[in-house]
Amino acid sequence: MQIIQSSLARALSAIIMGVLLIKYREETVTWLTIVIGILFFLSGVISCVAYFVARRRDNDVQLFDADGRQLSGFKPSFPLTGLGSIVLGLILALMPGAFISWLMFILAAILILGAIGQFVSLAAISRTFRVGFYFWIMPSVILLVGLIALIKPSAIASAPLFVIGWCMLLYGVSESVNSIKIYLIRKKMKAADMKAAAEAEKNGEKDESLPTAIEND
Repeated sequence: MQIIQSSLARALSAIIMGVLLIKYREETVTWLTIVIGILFFLSGVISCVAYFVARRRDNDVQLFDADGRQLSGFKPSFPLTGLGSIVLGLILALMPGAFISWLMFILAAILILGAIGQFVSLAAISRTFRVGFYFWIMPSVILLVGLIALIKPSAIASAPLFVIGWCMLLYGVSESVNSIKIYLIRKKMKAADMKAAAEAEKNGEKDESLPTAIEND
């Protein structure tokens, strides 16, 4: 549960940043840089705290089926994006003037890290569940725009912050959808595992009682 909470917090921060970039990109960006820095910092802290709490409480045994697909005991992946968000958030919030000219490149780098994080999550869940093709489209688009903004910003016309803002918004929405989908899949698989274990235990009890019944006869 902590993992989905951190993902949703990160997604909400991305949506807010996207809206701010779309609406206020033409105005002074000093306060906008500070606000974005605070949002980055908070979302990063939430992600890292949720990761360590999940690892401390994670004592499930790893189970695999006959094909080698993992059924339970999933380990949370290290929040690389969250750690980067903490560092960049502190820098942007405490020294906004020194990084205003680099804001676009910083946001592009965050988009790239976010897209990579989505790829990692989708790849992990695809080991046990078929992931639809459309789930891979959004992180691919976000990664492409992030790379273009980082390598050749002139290719996205005269409004790079506008484009990045929309990508931030799309990233937040896709992160929310992916997180909820992955959470529901794992919850369903865990319920199926518990049901199978209960049935196996019940069948075992029946097998143990069978010799006794024969002896009584």
